[in-house]
Amino acid sequence: MARSSSRVTFSSVLAVREFRAMWAAEAFSQAGDQLARVALSILVFQRTDSAALTGLTYALTFVPALVGGILLAGLGDRYPRRDVMIAADLARMVLIGAMALPGTPLWLLCVLVAAATLLNGPFKASQQAMLPDVLEGEKYSVGMAIRNITIQTAQLAGFAGGGALVAALSPPLGLGVDAATFLVSAVLLRTGVRRRPAALTASANTAAKPSFLASTVVGAKVVWRDPGLRVLIALCWLAGFYVVPEALAAPYANSLAAGAIAVGLIMAADPVGSVIGGIVFSWVPEHLQIRVIGVLGILAGVPLVFCVLKPGLIVSMVLFGLSGLFATAYNIQGTASFVRRLPDAQRAQGSGLLSSGLTTVQGLGALVAGIIADRIGPAHTVALAGLVGALVAVPIAVGWSRASRSENSRVGEA
Repeated sequence: MARSSSRVTFSSVLAVREFRAMWAAEAFSQAGDQLARVALSILVFQRTDSAALTGLTYALTFVPALVGGILLAGLGDRYPRRDVMIAADLARMVLIGAMALPGTPLWLLCVLVAAATLLNGPFKASQQAMLPDVLEGEKYSVGMAIRNITIQTAQLAGFAGGGALVAALSPPLGLGVDAATFLVSAVLLRTGVRRRPAALTASANTAAKPSFLASTVVGAKVVWRDPGLRVLIALCWLAGFYVVPEALAAPYANSLAAGAIAVGLIMAADPVGSVIGGIVFSWVPEHLQIRVIGVLGILAGVPLVFCVLKPGLIVSMVLFGLSGLFATAYNIQGTASFVRRLPDAQRAQGSGLLSSGLTTVQGLGALVAGIIADRIGPAHTVALAGLVGALVAVPIAVGWSRASRSENSRVGEA
């Protein structure tokens, strides 16, 4: 069933008080995170002059979420999801605040980054699992579009502003700002979102909860046994290839003889394209969104291939922006379709597998890209990532074309 923009608009979704609180909290913490990534990238590259170590540090802002998503995402099913989000925010505030202290050794910085990233898994899982309760029916898809646009805008502000801020002041300042945004996020969630009972308790047929390990295994089985869920996970995990321009922003800018501001601009290019893609794609009827997301996964890699020509800063930013436009278009509907398929009692666990796996493949992509870039250069590495990503997306698109009929039926019945 096509979405009627006269019934569900951005303003009608933003009129939901709980969504506004979650939306604002996410915007603050996301902007702070991106500013912190700029600071870390510049700090490590200044200290080591190594693309590999820069990629490793950037990877540590993603990879540990795999453990958090798999082992800790189930907390969002076993305990009230709002409480899990607030606890994760406060813990990350402390860890990032410690990173901002002057003279923090590089090894300790890496440990703190990994610990903070670990907590991203249960936070994201609880957030994604709670959204369908806050936004019902078609409001959920529109809310996902709003979130994506806001996240990318926050990334744009954090990346572009972060480059200028770090150039003018220092990397620790960016980390301090990031710590403060987690406190703001926790306050907004505490005051603006209703506390709901744990989903697993509310839906269980018996008084006893299954063990933590058992519930984790059940959540993984739910995803594995559904062909549609498997394809949607693979589609979203293409981000492991398409994160490479951001991961290599500092070496890429250095190859252009540009400074810290250019690092922020390169990192901001993908979010700019993502904002445009989110706005444009939100006007496309949902049944068409479902049909084309596989093809968009292929198209997201094509612009990056042209980096083999070693274009200048402006052309590179345009290519990265086009990649972000296509990537965000398939990611919005892919994530929405995935979460809708999950039963409520395993929704946080399943969402955790999606988001933690996404974070992990981005981190691995950054790490591998850094190693390759030390050998063939950042521009050729970005081009290689785009080519391989597009090729991997082909069988995923074929698989989704087979599974999308079932998804269309689900949307039509909603």
